[in-house]
Amino acid sequence: MDRKMANRKLIGLSQLKSKLATENLEEMDWVTFGVIVKKITPQSTKNGRTFSIWRLNDLRDLNQCVSLFLFGDVHKEHWKTDQGTV
Repeated sequence: MDRKMANRKLIGLSQLKSKLATENLEEMDWVTFGVIVKKITPQSTKNGRTFSIWRLNDLRDLNQCVSLFLFGDVHKEHWKTDQGTV
């Protein structure tokens, strides 16, 4: 893990909103980790594209969740991932 995290900044999901407001995250290499705390049944857009929505949390503040929308190949590959997965 140390090798994979070299030169990267760890930002907790519960800190993401404040970091987006105060730092230019596009200019740095950063990572975050989250647990799938809720999955919405796959939906379809008006043009027929199927997508999933996951609610992610870092288990530090259960009131702070991030919604992740999965489209295209990402949806096809990961929509069956179990709730509770990191």
